[in-house]
Amino acid sequence: MSVLAVKHVTKVYGKGESVFTALDAVNLTIEKGQSVAILGKSGSGKSTLMHILALLDSPTLGIVQVDKMDTTELSARQLDTLRNQRFGFVFQQFFLNANQSVLENVMLPLKIAGTPIREQTERGLAVLKAVGLADKAMNKAKDLSGGQKQRAVIARALINRPSVIFADEPTGNLDSQTGAIVQDILLKLNKEQGITLIIVTHDTDLAFKCDRMIEIKDGRITREG
Repeated sequence: MSVLAVKHVTKVYGKGESVFTALDAVNLTIEKGQSVAILGKSGSGKSTLMHILALLDSPTLGIVQVDKMDTTELSARQLDTLRNQRFGFVFQQFFLNANQSVLENVMLPLKIAGTPIREQTERGLAVLKAVGLADKAMNKAKDLSGGQKQRAVIARALINRPSVIFADEPTGNLDSQTGAIVQDILLKLNKEQGITLIIVTHDTDLAFKCDRMIEIKDGRITREG
């Protein structure tokens, strides 16, 4: 069953002589429960593709579908709601509020959604337990190690019970041992909970652990495996 698809998607930045085509008529379908690694050099278009799949950016031309629904027909508010309800995000930069507690950081998506505080707390503690950070719930985010911060980010991505997690270079700022732990958490969520996992990465070892590898060069998909 298709959960995400882009059809003839082109993304162009700039105007006149400074035009840059980041994606060039890309077609891609991702099935529910798949783990997909998107590979490519800097400037290849891989992050642009992820941002468009995640509804963080819109295509210049083409269609983006979520569960076969054409999202180009949705308003900005409807897109925000869809992202908040369906997607979780794990980025290379942690985007944690340093002086808030780990629990407060993790609960943020529920706070934005207007979830009652008691439910925010219960679900926040549950996802922190799932990533092995229950004992750090009341610590300030600035006191965590890099690996702990990334696990907190994964917990925040999980709190809205997403059907899809997007991870952009999730191990890029981590040493190999800590990166392996983060990899294992993400892949375990995919295998055990059926969460669709889309990872942008330079790490071929991580890519080989996914169900599919998609290579991008100059805005076009050049190879799938």
